Order: sequence, then C-alpha cells, then structure tokens
Amino acid sequence: MTPVELSRTVLRAVRCAVDEGELNVVVPVRAVVTSPGPGGCGDYATNIALQLARPAGRSARQVAEILRSHLTRSDGVADVAITGPGFLNFRLGGGAGAALVREIQLQGDVYGHGDVLAGQIVPLLIPYDIRAEVVADALVRIVAAQGGRAEVQHMYAPRIQPPRIQPPRIQPPRIHPSRIHPPHVETSRTEPPHTELTHPEAPHAHPSRPKPTPLRPTPAPEDPTPLGADAGRWALLYPASHDRPRISADHLLQRESNPLFRVRYAHARARALIRNAAALGCTGDPGDVPGVDELVGALAGYPAVLTQAALHRAPDRLARHLVTTADALLAFQHTVLPLGDEKPSAAHRARLALAEAAGTVLAGGLSLLGISAPDYL
Repeated sequence: MTPVELSRTVLRAVRCAVDEGELNVVVPVRAVVTSPGPGGCGDYATNIALQLARPAGRSARQVAEILRSHLTRSDGVADVAITGPGFLNFRLGGGAGAALVREIQLQGDVYGHGDVLAGQIVPLLIPYDIRAEVVADALVRIVAAQGGRAEVQHMYAPRIQPPRIQPPRIQPPRIHPSRIHPPHVETSRTEPPHTELTHPEAPHAHPSRPKPTPLRPTPAPEDPTPLGADAGRWALLYPASHDRPRISADHLLQRESNPLFRVRYAHARARALIRNAAALGCTGDPGDVPGVDELVGALAGYPAVLTQAALHRAPDRLARHLVTTADALLAFQHTVLPLGDEKPSAAHRARLALAEAAGTVLAGGLSLLGISAPDYL
C-alpha cells in the first residue's frame, strides 16, 4: 500500500465513522500521511484525529480510537497504534489480525481499557429503581476501565419523620409565649449524613465537583430477580436505556435465539478449543487468518465500544458488541482444530490464537457487565 492509497483508506474510515453516527464532522478532502515522528511507530502516521478533534467536539485521542476501529479492518493494514496526543500510526502487512491477537494476548482481560476519563469523577444520579441500580453498577466498572471514577448518588434520600411530641400542658405564668420552646426533634438531625450530595442543585454542594448526570432508564415491567443474577442483569443491561426491558424465562433458555446464551456459549467454546488443542499438543501462535474480517473487526473495535459506553453512559453498547463478537466466533470456531488424521499446522495455530483472543474479549466484557463467563456450559 502506497501513502496515497493509505490516505484514501483513512478518508474512508472517517466517512464510515460519520455514516455510523460516531463522528459529526465534514469529511476532509485530504488526509496527510507521513513517516512517523519522534515517539511514533510503524511505517506511516497521520494527524487526522487532531485535525478533526475540534469540529467533532471530542479529544483527539477519542477521535483516534473511533477511527482505529475502522482502520484495523482495512486490507493491507496490519496494525494501528495511537501515540502522543492522538497520532495514528500504521504498520502495513499482508493482512490484519496477527498484531491484534498479540496485543490481546499481552494485555489479557484489560485489553480495551483506556485513559480517556483519567482523573475524572463521573457522578451518576439515579432513582431508587432496580434497573437504574444495575445500570449504574455496570457503569462504575466501565468508567473505571477508562481511568475514571463513577460515584452513584440517589435523586432523593428517604426522610425520617420526627416523632410528634406534645408540648407540656402546664404553661408557666408571666412568661412571654415567644420564649416557649416545646420539646421536639429537629429535622436536620434525622436526615442521612451528606444529604446535600443527593441532589444536583443542593446549595452546599462542593463547587469543584462536576454536576451529576441523571440516569433514568425505563423501569422493568416486573421484578427480574427470579431470573437469577446473570440473566437478570443481562435482561436489564442489553436493551437501550429508553427501551423497556423484557423480563421472561427466554433469558434462561440455552438456545440460539437467546443472545446471552450465545455470548457465554462462544466463550465456553473458546475455552474448549484451547483444552482440546492442548490434548493434541497444539498451542496458539498469532498469524494471518484469511476470511475472518468480521471477527477481527469486532475484536479491533472493542476498545472504541468501551470508550463510547463510558462516555455515553450506555452499557447496552457493550452488551450488543459482545453478541456481535460471539456470533463471529461461532461462525469460525469449527475450522480451528484439525479434522480426522490431519496434523496441526501453522494455520491451525493461528486460528487457535484468534479464537483464544476472542474468548478473552468475551470474558472481559461480561466481567465489566457483572456477568459470569463459565468455562463449561
């Protein structure tokens, strides 16, 4: 790939991000591609993210993360790294995938974690509702994965009514009525401590604290606890915040129609492939695997999905992306191990490494949602 072709690839990535609603910018006429500067890496680099940051109303690193998920799917691009304030660095190769798998192997469960919210406090203001509590709990993990710290506050605090104590019947004579103080319990002493933090407009809130973000997902039509911890959480997290969750036993069925089952089953299959490969004396070794663009694209786009889930307070984005990743892995997993008398080859080892990387991403994503990822299902 020449620099001119790479420039066109970068512009296609910007156009895809705009078409999918990830960026709201005018696609530039030209993307400058040069050799990496000091601190850079790879074969080429571009400052397109810095150029689009101000029009997009985002930081350059956030724009770079969005573009990276599209660029890693491009033919001829082996790896895309982000350096400095938001430079995109390219390593060209015959196919994308091997470098991505190595990165996932190196980072493990923390693959996709970033620092776009580093040092930031994210106050979440929620009602006393089970779905709001579950969504906020997931966001605490997701925000932490991006370097921030979410603090959950409730929209109101239950007030304790002071007991009614009748004033004494005997009133001293010759004392002005305004000086009589009948026994009573002061309301301020019965309120929970730090009540001023339970409402965004509290008069004594600390001026340096960011204003809490109201989080009011549509409540569940019925109690999800009979579904159990994992299925109950999935039922509340998978729909978008404005959609009413569906509470039914379908979330417990081990069928293809159940998205939660597909995600957990895909993870269990990845673990089973590793066990079966070990019995054959085969271990994963990253390499180029043709025909797996959908799976590679899902793994490459995972960091950007985590960033968007944290910035938009939307754990449903992560849940849906896990379903996409699981479906891509299940469509590919039957080709991983040798069949019959076939001996393990370099192609098998590359496929095994890719399947293992997909299992790692699925386990990490489920963990952020507070859902278990069993090795056997």
